[in-house]
Amino acid sequence: MNQSISRFQDVHMHACAVRDWNQTYSQISAGPLESSLMQLKSTHAHVFREQISQRVVQHGEAPKGKMCFAIPAAVSGTVRMQGREADANSLFVLRGGEEFMFHMPMGMDMLSITFDGELFESALEAMPSPGDIRTLLRQPVIKVPSQRLEECRDQLLALFSSALAIDAPDASDASSGTPDLERDLEREMLDGLLGLLADPTCDRNQRPGSSTQSFIVDKCHRLTVSDAANAPSVIELCQRLQISRRTVQNSFRTVAETTPVKYLRSVRLNGVRRELMATRASDLAIGDAAANWGFFHMSHFAADYQELFGELPSQTRRAGR
Repeated sequence: MNQSISRFQDVHMHACAVRDWNQTYSQISAGPLESSLMQLKSTHAHVFREQISQRVVQHGEAPKGKMCFAIPAAVSGTVRMQGREADANSLFVLRGGEEFMFHMPMGMDMLSITFDGELFESALEAMPSPGDIRTLLRQPVIKVPSQRLEECRDQLLALFSSALAIDAPDASDASSGTPDLERDLEREMLDGLLGLLADPTCDRNQRPGSSTQSFIVDKCHRLTVSDAANAPSVIELCQRLQISRRTVQNSFRTVAETTPVKYLRSVRLNGVRRELMATRASDLAIGDAAANWGFFHMSHFAADYQELFGELPSQTRRAGR
């Protein structure tokens, strides 16, 4: 198995280190960020645990041909996945190629497991009632009885920790394990998750709907990044969505625990930061990167950037340095 343990002070670097996922992470709450990412990659599964100190929104696409699950190890605030409200008693599900939007609170601790689709389908077919489980898996957020989820979470975390420790307790990047160990890990994790989904205490008829407030926040997010250089104002977003400013304000407060102005500005500032980190200073000036994301008043931009990330844009590490 290939394993790695990494720590970051930048959410973009963290997101880039998550293998096989096409996604962006945007830091929403202001201040220095600390994160850790522990990963195990076997032949047919990818298991990773991530802890991030600041509030973050994830936007991207699940790996094609995979079946993806996540279980929160610790939750300290509002969580929204695909517009559904979630808590510590939730199991998150994504199918390969599915676009997603996930709002993580400060201090989120998450265990994610991605299986090859064929392996998962084969294991599912061997279950007593695969059709019932397939129906349940149509939901991106599955509410599970707390005691049963806690048992499954403890089992999966123990399996992950044990596998991660094999041959490399202090490794920063190493390959270890045998084919038998890989298969045992994949099988035990599959059995744990499928056992949870097949448990009779798990409500088969749950249909948690996407909230209007989450739809508003996610729509505003997408409209902002789709034409970042000409990012619409909050008033323009209200006009496009044909809703009141108060409705927008309340939606952002509920979903992201901040104002629409601060949230959307943070998303754009993250866009500038990603551009700066991906380019050489000689190839892209800070002012041009800022303009690409709709910032034209450089002193205001620099102050907002420093407030969010704890450093000036001129201090951000550029490519090639």
